[in-house]
Amino acid sequence: MMGGVNSPLSAPILDRGLALVPAAALIVTNVIGTGVFLKARVMTCNVGSPWLVLLAWATAGLLTLGGALCFAELSAMMPRSGGQYNFIDAAFGKVWAFLYGWMETLLDGAGSIAAIATVFVIFAGNLFSGAFTPFQVQLASAATILVVTLLNLASVRTNGWIASIVTALKVMLVAGIGIAAFLFGGPLSSLAAGAMHGVCAGVPETSQLGLAGFGAAMVGALWAYNGWSDLSMVAEEVRDPDRTIPHAIIGSSLLIIALYLLVNLGYFLVLSPAEIADLPEEASVAGAVMMKLFGAGIASLLTLGMMTANFGALHSTFLSVSRLPFAMARDGLLPRALAVISPRTHVPSRAIIALGAVAIGFAFSGSFDMLTDVIVFMLLVFNGLAVAAIFVLRRRLPDAPRPYRVPAYPLVAGLFLAGTGFLILNALVATPWRALASVLIVASGVPVYAWYTRRINPA
Repeated sequence: MMGGVNSPLSAPILDRGLALVPAAALIVTNVIGTGVFLKARVMTCNVGSPWLVLLAWATAGLLTLGGALCFAELSAMMPRSGGQYNFIDAAFGKVWAFLYGWMETLLDGAGSIAAIATVFVIFAGNLFSGAFTPFQVQLASAATILVVTLLNLASVRTNGWIASIVTALKVMLVAGIGIAAFLFGGPLSSLAAGAMHGVCAGVPETSQLGLAGFGAAMVGALWAYNGWSDLSMVAEEVRDPDRTIPHAIIGSSLLIIALYLLVNLGYFLVLSPAEIADLPEEASVAGAVMMKLFGAGIASLLTLGMMTANFGALHSTFLSVSRLPFAMARDGLLPRALAVISPRTHVPSRAIIALGAVAIGFAFSGSFDMLTDVIVFMLLVFNGLAVAAIFVLRRRLPDAPRPYRVPAYPLVAGLFLAGTGFLILNALVATPWRALASVLIVASGVPVYAWYTRRINPA
C-alpha cells in the first residue's frame, strides 16, 4: 500500500510535501558536512600533488554522478520510503535488503548521527568555552540528537524548509571560501608545486602515492560526497516524484561537484602541499586557509559556519535514515509499531524516536568511530548492489513505468560498477582487516533476519 501502513484507508499516510527546492536541499545539506573542510590534508598525503587531489575529487564526483543518474531512474520507478532497500529487495531479495537496512539503520545511520553530533559539540566547545570533558561531550551530543529527533517529528514540509535554509548557508560558506582564496591567494601557477610530503600524521604509508594512494584519496573524497543517495529514502514524501526526484538528484550532484572543486582549488592557491600535509590530524584545511588569509577572527566565524554545516548534515541524515526502519517495519522485517505514522504531522514518528534512541546510545558508547570507519567498505558494496539492480530490473520488468531513464545505459551504470569494484578491491588490499571487520558486522544481521522472519512469519 503506497504511503501508509497496512491498515484501514482512514489511517494516516505520508505527506508528499517535498517540492523541488527542499528535495534538492535535502541532498546538498546531507552531503556537505565536514569532509570538504578536512579531507584535503589526507588526500594530499595520499597522492602528493594538487592536480592529483583535484583529479581524485573530479573522478569521485563523476562516479557519484553516475550513481545519482542510476538512483534517479530507480527512485522515479519506485517512489517509496527506504530507497536502496527497495531497489535491492526488488532485484536480489529480502535477505539482501534486510542486511542493507541492518547496516544503514543500526550501524552506519545511528553511528554516523552520533559521530556528526559529537563533531558539532566539539566545534561548539572550541568556539564558545574551550574543550569539554569526554562525559560532557557525550552528554551534549545526546542532547543535540534529542533536539534533532524533536525537529524530525515535525511535518516533512517544515523539515524541508529547514534543510533549504541550512543549504543556502552551506553553499555561501563553501563558495565564499573558494572565492576568497581566488581573490587573495596566489596565482594558478602555484599549483605547479612538485609532489611534496609533510608529516602526514595518521596516514598509513600503504595508502601514500601510486595507485593505492589514488584509490585511498578517492575513498576520502567519496566520504565527503556521501549522502547523495539519501533523497531516495524519502521518495514517498516527494511531490510529483516522476519529475522532482531526477531533477533534484542530478542538479544537486552537479552543484556539489562544482563547489568541491572550487574550494579545493582555492586551498592550494593559499597553502602549499607541504603546508597542508603538515597540518595536525584534527585540523581543518579550510580553517588554516582562512587563518592565513584573514587571521583568527575570520577563522572563528568559519568554525561557526562549520557548526551550521554539521547541524544541517545531522538533521538531513536523521530525516532520511529514519525512513528505513519505517519501510522495513511496513514489510514485516522489524516490529510493526515502527510503521506507525503520526496522524498530526504524517511522519513515521515511532521510527524517528527509535532511531534517536539508538543514536543516543552510540553517543554514550564511544564506539561509533570504529564502526563508521569499517562500515565504509560495505557502503561501497551495497551502493554497487543497488546500482546493479538496474540491470536486473530492466531485464525482469522491461515494461514497468520508468518516468526517467538513465542516459547512455548500460555505459553509465557499468562505469559506476567498475569504479566501485576498483575501490572495493583497493580496500581489500590496502586495509584488509578493516574490510573483514565490515563484512563481519553486516553478516551479524543474518541470524537476526532468520530469527525475526521465523518469529513473525511462522511456518
